Amino acid sequence: MRLEIDGAAVEADPRPGQCLRTLLREHGALSVKRGCDSGDCGACAVLLDGEPVHSCVVPAVRAEDRAVTTAAGLAPGDALHPVQDALANGFGFQCGFCTPGMSVTASCLGEEDLPDLDRRLKGSLCRCTGYRPIREAVRAAVLGPVRETGPGPGDGVGVSAVPEPAQRVVQGLEPYAFDDVPAGALILRVLGSPHPHARIRAIDAAAARAVPGVVAVYTHEDAPAARYSTARHEHRQDDPDDTRMLDDVVRHVGQRVAAVVAETAAAAERACALIRVDYEPLPAVFDPEEARTPGAPLVHPERTPEDRVADAGRNVVAALHAGYGGDVDAALAASPVTVSGTWRTGRSIHAQLETHGSVGWLDEEGRLVIRSSTQVPFLTRDELCTLFDLPRDRVRVYAPRVGGGFGGKQEMFTEDLVAFAVLRTGRPVAYEFTRAEQFWRSSMRHPMRVSVTLGAEPDGRLTAIKLDVLSDTGAYGNHAIGVLFHGCAESVTLYRAPVARVDAEAVYTNNVPSGAFRGYGLGQVTLGIESALDMLAERIGMDPFDIRRINAVREGDALRRADGEIEADLVWGSYGLDQCLDLAQAALAEPGEDPPAGWLVGEGMAAAMIATLAPRGHRAHATATLLPGGAFELRTGTAEFGNGTTTVQRQIAASVFGVGADRIRLAHADTDAVAFDTGAFASAGTTIAGKALHGACLALRDRIVEEAAARVGAPAAECAYGPDGVRTPAGVVPLAEIAGAGGLTASGEEHGELRSLAFNVHAVRVAVDPETGAVRILRNVHAADAGFVMNPAQCRGQIEGGVAQGIGGALYEEVVVAGGRVQNPAFRTYRVPQSADIPDVEVLFATTSDDLGPFGAKSMSESPYNPVAPAIGNAIARALGARPFEQPFTRERVWRLAQGA
Repeated sequence: MRLEIDGAAVEADPRPGQCLRTLLREHGALSVKRGCDSGDCGACAVLLDGEPVHSCVVPAVRAEDRAVTTAAGLAPGDALHPVQDALANGFGFQCGFCTPGMSVTASCLGEEDLPDLDRRLKGSLCRCTGYRPIREAVRAAVLGPVRETGPGPGDGVGVSAVPEPAQRVVQGLEPYAFDDVPAGALILRVLGSPHPHARIRAIDAAAARAVPGVVAVYTHEDAPAARYSTARHEHRQDDPDDTRMLDDVVRHVGQRVAAVVAETAAAAERACALIRVDYEPLPAVFDPEEARTPGAPLVHPERTPEDRVADAGRNVVAALHAGYGGDVDAALAASPVTVSGTWRTGRSIHAQLETHGSVGWLDEEGRLVIRSSTQVPFLTRDELCTLFDLPRDRVRVYAPRVGGGFGGKQEMFTEDLVAFAVLRTGRPVAYEFTRAEQFWRSSMRHPMRVSVTLGAEPDGRLTAIKLDVLSDTGAYGNHAIGVLFHGCAESVTLYRAPVARVDAEAVYTNNVPSGAFRGYGLGQVTLGIESALDMLAERIGMDPFDIRRINAVREGDALRRADGEIEADLVWGSYGLDQCLDLAQAALAEPGEDPPAGWLVGEGMAAAMIATLAPRGHRAHATATLLPGGAFELRTGTAEFGNGTTTVQRQIAASVFGVGADRIRLAHADTDAVAFDTGAFASAGTTIAGKALHGACLALRDRIVEEAAARVGAPAAECAYGPDGVRTPAGVVPLAEIAGAGGLTASGEEHGELRSLAFNVHAVRVAVDPETGAVRILRNVHAADAGFVMNPAQCRGQIEGGVAQGIGGALYEEVVVAGGRVQNPAFRTYRVPQSADIPDVEVLFATTSDDLGPFGAKSMSESPYNPVAPAIGNAIARALGARPFEQPFTRERVWRLAQGA
C-alpha cells in the first residue's frame, strides 16, 4: 500500500494485524514512541489526515492512501511548531519520552480548547513534569508566549538554561535505547511462569526450536549457575545474591522460565507459546506477616547470611532491631501524652513511559557492547563482567537518553539476558519489555506496614519514638536491605527524642518483586511518622507547623542512627528546614480554589529530611578537555533521564570557563567515556558527578593558564584566564593556540565520603466529598531546601514532578495483586495521574548554600516525593475528623471513612 509519512511518499506492505506504530518505526519514523501499546499513554500519537490518533491501536492498513504526520514533521525542516517551541523553551519536558506524542496532540488545540484543556490532554500521560509546564506551553502556543526566563542571561549556574537537546526532544529526534538497533538484530522474548511458586521438572522446547526464524531457546539448563542481585549499588555486597538468570525454581508469577531469540518478534512469540513446561507447584506465601511466622512456606530456604539474607528460615532478608535512651515502653508509659497508629502503603510502580530494554552486539574488536535504558551503566558493566567472567575492558555499557527512571532503572532486568544471547549467538540481540512485563517482571515500590507510637509532654516535646516496620520485598531481595534501613533512618533522625526504638524487617513473599523507588523507603515510613505527629498535634491542640519546629533537629545537633550511634559521614553542610516551615505555612494561609458546596475542607502538612547521598560512598570521575579550535568537551558517567544533570553539568563548565553553551560538548553515560561513575541515583548527578566535573573544569582552567605562562616564559601568577585566551605580560595567548593539535585535558573525582542534608515541607488544603469520597486539592504548596539552585526552572520542574508522583501515590496508584498475580498490568487499570488530577504547586525555595555541593547546591530529585502523601492524609483527616490509615487514599477508602465504615 501507499501512504505519506511527514510529506514523503512511502510504499509499505503491512503484516496481518500490524499496528500503525510499528509500521511507522519500521519506515524510520522513530519519533513515534512505544509506551503502552494499548492506546492509554499517547507516546505514539500521530496525525492521520490531520486528526490526532494513538498509532498503537490503529491498524496499519487504515493508513493506506492517507497522510501521517509525526512530531518530526509538524513543521518544515528544522523549524518547530509553536507548541514544540513553547515546550522546548518553557521546560515542558524532562525525560522527554512522552513529549513528541504530547506535541502532536497539542498541535491540534486552539483557543476554544483552553477552558477544557485538561480534558483535551487526557489521552497523553507525562510521568515527569507534573503537567504545569505542559499546560503553560499549550497556552503560550495558542495565546502567545509568557515564559520563565530565570534570574538573568547566560548559560552558567543559577540561570534557567534550556537543556541543549530541547529541540531534538520535542521533535522526537533525540535517540533513546531502541531508536538505534543494529540491522539484523535478533529479537528476544521471555516465557514467564504462570505459578507464584513452583519447581520446573522438565522443559520441552523442541517445537519452539522448530519454528522458522528461531535461532535459540535458553532455559535454566543453559544459564550460568551464579547467583546475583538485579539491584545495582556501588558495593554489590549491599544486596542479596538470590537471583539466577534462568532458575529451575520460580518464585513469582511472570518470572523468567525460558528465553527465545529469533529473527522476528512474531517467531519469538510463537516459539514461547510452544514451549511445554512441567511444573511442580509449591506452597506459596503472599502475606508478609504470615511469611515470617513458623511453618510458612520458605521462598529461599537455601540462602544464608553469606548471601546477605538475614534469616532465610523466617523469610527475613533484612532486620533492624535497635534503640537508644533506655526502655522505650517505660518511656511511653511515663509520657503524659501518647498517640499510636498503624499505616499501610500499597504497591505502586514507576510507570516511566519508556519500558526497560537493552540492545547488545559484539563490536569490531569482539567486545560486548550493551546499549541500555539504565540509570547505572558502570554498575551494570561490572556485574556483567562478574557474571560472564569478562575483563572490564571487554565490555562497554552505555545509555542514550533514558525515558524516565525514578529508581526503577537502578536494576539489571534485561542486560544479563541480552549479553548472554549475544555471547552465545555472536549476533546483535534486542529485548524490550512490554508494558505488561513492566508489571510482571520489573519491580514495585515496597509495600510496608508502619506502626508508630509517640510519647510527648503536654507542650508537645517528644519523649519517645517507637517504630515497627514490616516491608514486603516480594520474591527477590533487590534493594530490600537498603530500602529498609534508609526508610528507618532520616525519617527518625529528623526528630529529637530522648528515647527511640526501631524494629524493622523486610521479608520474602511470592509476590512480584519490590525494588528501588523514588524516596527509597522514606515515603512509606514518613507517612507513619508524620501522620502520628499530626495526631499528636491534634491531641494537644498545637499547630502542626509548631510541633515540628520544637521537635525537629537543628543545625549542629547530633545526628543519631536508630542504635544511638552518630552518623559519622552525615554533616551539617547547611540547614533550611526552619525556612521551609515558614515559607509553607505562610503560603498555605493564602486563598486557593473554592470548595464545591457540601464538601468538607481540611489542611495538612508534613516535613521530610533526606541525606544528599547514599551512604558508604558514591563515586564519579569526569574529564574536561580544551579542544583544538577553543571549544570544550566534557565527559561524565551520569545518565540523563529527566533528572537534568547534563544541563547542570554544561552550566558548571560554562561558569568555570566563561563561555556559552555553543562552545561546550558533553559525552555521558558511557563506560568508555570516563573511569567510573556509581550512577544516577540517590540524587547524585549534581552533588557527585557535578562536583567531579567542577573539579575537572577548575583543573583544566589552571592547566590552560600554566600552559600559556610556559609559552611566554612568565609566572602563572601574572597570567589570567579569559574565555578566548589567557592574558599574559606578553599579550593574549588564544585558547586555540594553547590547545594545539592534541587538546588539553584535566580530570576530577568525587567519592561522596561526606553527606549533607536536604529538607522538604509540603502543605495542602483539600476538599472532600463525603458522598463520593472524592478528594480535590484546593491549595498545593511545597517548600524545598535545595541549597544554591543551579537551574531554577529545571529544579522547580523536578519538585513539581516529585509532588505529582506523590499525589498519584497518595490518591490513585495501586498495583493490585491477588494470589501473586497482578490484576491491573496496564495504564488503563493502573491509575497514572492525568493532567486533570494534578493541580499546580507553588514551589518555594529556602535560601541556603551547602558546604559540600558544587556552588552550594544540594540534591533535589527524589526528596519532594516523600512528604506529599502524609500531608494529604493529614488534610483528609482534618476534613473528615477521621484518619485514613491505608494508602492510597482512594475514593472508596475515603468514602468508607466518611461513612464511618
